[in-house]
Amino acid sequence: MAHDYLIIGAGPAGLQLAASLERDGADYVVLERGSVPGAFFTRFPRHRQLISINKVHTGYDDPELRLRMDWNSLLSDDPELLFTRYSPRYFPKADDLVRYLADYAARTGVRVRYDTTVTRISRGGGDGGPAGGSGDGDSAAGGGDGAGFAVTDHTGTVWHAKRVVVATGVSRPNVPTVPGVELAERYDTFDPDPESFTDQRVLIIGRGNSAFETADSLMETAAVIHLVGSGSLRLAWKSHYVGHLRAVNNNFLDSYQLKSQNALLDGRVLEIRREGDGFCVPVSFERVDEVVKDLHYDRVIVATGFRFDASVFDVTCVPELIVDGRFPALTPVGESVNVPGLYFAGTLTQGPDFKKSTTGFIHGFRYAVRALHRVLRSRHHGEAWPVTELGEAAERAADAVVARVNRSSALWQQFAVLGDLLLVDPDGTLRYAEEVPVRHVPDAVDAGDFGPVDAHAVITLEYGADHDRVDPFDVTAARKSQQDTGGLDGRYLHPVVRWYRAGEFVAEHHMTENLENEWDSEEFHRAPLLAFLADRLAAVAPVTP
Repeated sequence: MAHDYLIIGAGPAGLQLAASLERDGADYVVLERGSVPGAFFTRFPRHRQLISINKVHTGYDDPELRLRMDWNSLLSDDPELLFTRYSPRYFPKADDLVRYLADYAARTGVRVRYDTTVTRISRGGGDGGPAGGSGDGDSAAGGGDGAGFAVTDHTGTVWHAKRVVVATGVSRPNVPTVPGVELAERYDTFDPDPESFTDQRVLIIGRGNSAFETADSLMETAAVIHLVGSGSLRLAWKSHYVGHLRAVNNNFLDSYQLKSQNALLDGRVLEIRREGDGFCVPVSFERVDEVVKDLHYDRVIVATGFRFDASVFDVTCVPELIVDGRFPALTPVGESVNVPGLYFAGTLTQGPDFKKSTTGFIHGFRYAVRALHRVLRSRHHGEAWPVTELGEAAERAADAVVARVNRSSALWQQFAVLGDLLLVDPDGTLRYAEEVPVRHVPDAVDAGDFGPVDAHAVITLEYGADHDRVDPFDVTAARKSQQDTGGLDGRYLHPVVRWYRAGEFVAEHHMTENLENEWDSEEFHRAPLLAFLADRLAAVAPVTP
């Protein structure tokens, strides 16, 4: 039997998409290697504390606004199915997420085959042959599904599907190519018990959250801890990318700068050599013109993240990869750029916006999955992207924009990645579409996915230019920005409206940022926006005979 959709992976992204397909009554199946939903979180993070925010008490009654501070819930029609009911902790335990995902799977009724490991993915009948597809972008890749896919599991059973959605996450350790690296312990397999590190000198290769999480857990027992990595350390509160070092994991920086035997090394590990009961590790230091120094440790741990495992794809459908082979190359809607009908969901979709957005995390990709579902319904089931009719008045358009930027959790979480569209029909009628992938907009408008459109505006929430280059706690920088712009500092998150006509960019309007993120002041927000929209709409108004 051939299914319309085969989803690989019952983690958060796979469950999110499956729940939508289940609600549709679609023909789909989910194959999951583990015995429970979200099996990844039964082991990771190794020290069991999540760094995704779980803010139970927000002061809001509106469930949409509450999702802005709830980074773990999946989207559903069930108002009770929220992660905030599973833990009161701001940084909850991973085991709570495992419980939540199990309940989500049960209550949404998603069809999952557990303990089913996919061993091979082939194009068509899976009998080899030429590479499957050479789509040249979103429009080409969306043109058809070819011969579909054959997916073989560990029992030899072959599952056939018109389309495959890979939602497996990054399951393969991203181990650096350093001579002797096999002598080191790995983050995914080492014993995290701090007592086993008592009075030892420890080197941790890596400077992401997993490395700092590990260092933080060892500070009470290890004698000396060094973290090593190349380049400048990026802090999430400055870059606004939540995958950079989070404050909850940066106690180690205090111990370094306050001279408490720990250190952050800016350099490259050249080799790991066995030396007696420990290791000799030559490190090339970037701060001092690549001076090499031999350092000695009792233990070495590699904590350099994970990457996509593409080994299950045979030659008929190997997806193109980007970011040093860590992620698949995707169209704006999550389809492989070179294998039509092969889609990706969840953290695997972060490649095009790597280290710039929230797409790699639940609170970001839950909305990207909803957008993917809408694209699939449009392409393959004749359901147009939902739109709201606004009439012809600029006031209605301004009110719609103000309402959305003040309430939407999708635009808030997927800043600069998802945007709303204000569509202007040839007769002057205004329509509004929500949560469209920004990179997909040009292709969608050109292809007529929203019907005839004379002009359109893309509404996003965004941080200002160079926001990640300035210390947000430096009052002199904020003062200079006000002087440069003649107003408030615009580097913080704020609404941006960009106007296009016949596919060409015309103008943009930035709504003044606000401390409480409430952009509803008549003087500072609505009136300037209305003036901008009225001016743009007047330029495209149909001529009356």
